[in-house]
Amino acid sequence: MTDATSPAMQAPHRASKHPSPLINSRTIWISDLHLGNRDCKAQYLLRFLDDIQCDTLYLVGDVIDFWALKKRFCWPAEHYQVMLKLYELAGRGVRVIYVPGNHDEPMRRFDGDLFGPIEIAEEHEYQSADGRRWLIMHGDAMDAYINLSWITRFGGDLAYELLLFINRWSNRFRRWFGRPYFSLAGLIKSNIKGARAAIETYQTEAMEEARRRGFDGVICGHTHAAALLEQNGMHYANTGDWIESCTALLEDHQGQIHLLHYSDQVQWHTSAPEEALASSETAQAA
Repeated sequence: MTDATSPAMQAPHRASKHPSPLINSRTIWISDLHLGNRDCKAQYLLRFLDDIQCDTLYLVGDVIDFWALKKRFCWPAEHYQVMLKLYELAGRGVRVIYVPGNHDEPMRRFDGDLFGPIEIAEEHEYQSADGRRWLIMHGDAMDAYINLSWITRFGGDLAYELLLFINRWSNRFRRWFGRPYFSLAGLIKSNIKGARAAIETYQTEAMEEARRRGFDGVICGHTHAAALLEQNGMHYANTGDWIESCTALLEDHQGQIHLLHYSDQVQWHTSAPEEALASSETAQAA
């Protein structure tokens, strides 16, 4: 059994070819599942949800991709099973809090209501075990600070669809040759100057928003860029996604937050995760 205070949790960049039988954490955050999108990595997500044990699970937006469903209806059995699994976790006593994003924006009208056993909140405040106060939000409101930037254009046009198409087929070839999952899309984006600049602006503005409101840090999604940062005493944590990176944030019982990459291999990261993920993916591809 691997719990949140095990050596695996404490050692960044440590990789395992087989998922741990149980991931025991105080709180877990996932976002950008994009159920209904053909590129959702529902198989990995289901295995992850089977392996976790926690008190609270946050769904930080874009759980269901209504945008993709409007273009092309796609709802495989695994996507339905993910929804059932979330309900099962809530039924077992896990507090599940759903913070809708821009792709599932219609759910925001139910702010303060219950969706079965799942709580819905447009934003949420969280206090970690070490006393830090975190602002939980999806993060699309920060787009207002990135006026007509790369991230706004790239997120909705055909270029992103092409990038996901390349990612999809590259991983099919990798599976045929027995190679683990590799986010080619993430690697390409990390090497585009405009993309990195937009993400850095997003991170800065999200931290400033949390600072203005008296929080110690912010936990968000939206950019599909998993990260754990600290700048001038302010903390920034991004959950990543289950389209490209297959990542989650986990708080151990001492209040430290960790980043987990979960696909064919399981990798823990405790600092500089964007660079670590890129370097580890490069190593896997070699």
